Amino acid sequence: MINNHLKNKIASVPDAAGVYLMKDKAGKIIYIGKAKSLRERLHTYLGRGLSSKTIALMSKVSDIKYQLCPNESFALLLEAELVHKYRPQYNVSLRDDKSFPLIKITDEEFPAICLTRKKQADGGRYFGPYTSAKLLKQALKIIRKNFPFRSCKQLPKEECIYYRIGLSPAPCAGKINKKEYGQSIKNIILILEGKTDWLMKKLSRAMNLKAKNQEFEEAAKIRDQINSLSAIGQQAAGSRAKDQLQDLKKLLNLDKLPQRIEAFDISNISGKEATGAMVSFYQGLADKNNYRRFRIKSVKGINDYDMLKEVIRRRYLRVARENLPIPDLILIDGGRSHLLVTDSEIKKLGLNIPLVSIAKDRENIYIKNKANPIKL
Repeated sequence: MINNHLKNKIASVPDAAGVYLMKDKAGKIIYIGKAKSLRERLHTYLGRGLSSKTIALMSKVSDIKYQLCPNESFALLLEAELVHKYRPQYNVSLRDDKSFPLIKITDEEFPAICLTRKKQADGGRYFGPYTSAKLLKQALKIIRKNFPFRSCKQLPKEECIYYRIGLSPAPCAGKINKKEYGQSIKNIILILEGKTDWLMKKLSRAMNLKAKNQEFEEAAKIRDQINSLSAIGQQAAGSRAKDQLQDLKKLLNLDKLPQRIEAFDISNISGKEATGAMVSFYQGLADKNNYRRFRIKSVKGINDYDMLKEVIRRRYLRVARENLPIPDLILIDGGRSHLLVTDSEIKKLGLNIPLVSIAKDRENIYIKNKANPIKL
């Protein structure tokens, strides 16, 4: 029978692609799986009609960890790498089945990358096996678009169509030297090993060095690779953010998903240099282009409440005047009194916006029209 700890853990898992690792009481990883939706996949372990093998597995599971991925095809790559690293007891098929596809990087001056189902003692480097040839091809397609490589069995004497469509750097025609091509292969290996974050840092250092040496064209190419990897990563961030917004909507009992959130804080040094800050979030991610800073103009001395009134009034008068998007939720740094002050100003402007305040010292969330705070 699955204990409540595991049930609660599964209930909190995001609806996003990734890899999950099941551990026994000793903390040893006994099974690794991938999923397009971690939440949906893990919920299947709570259902009825499980196979005897799965029942045996779940009887030993004490904890579940997970790692998010940009998409299911990248989860496939990470799953295979982790299975190879930890060799879990219940991943028998991936360890022993010879029919699953592998990625092969040949042992040549300019290595080729290809798919194979047979590992040979030919000096090549192999990754996998992978459980889905379809997802594997999708992952390689994304990788090749950003880090072109040759896939031909023999190096031809002139560039092929893959060079003309940007999928091969054409080492056959001398379009790239051995050092540059080898560096690109190393970058691909980092992706296959699930070390994308490390690769991003490495590329950033290389880009800065190229720019410093005034090699601007090369720096621009690396910048484009970084941007592509960031875009892939943002897919995962977006999935996490959407899941968190759903949780926030439920926690605060909101009528709709808080896609746009504006948060306010007042700071001052002994009543001098008093300022108000507003940070903005859109679809769960920081919207830095809409951050604002307000220099307090009408309040003398130390009065947080009057300062907050001024900032709220100035912000939402401008929102109304310039027809800017109205937030779905306002967050205030403070207690119940700060909440009431803000609510009063919002009503004076004829607006009706969901509003909460957060007292960080007491870890309380105050909600309008609710007597007791929510304890964090």
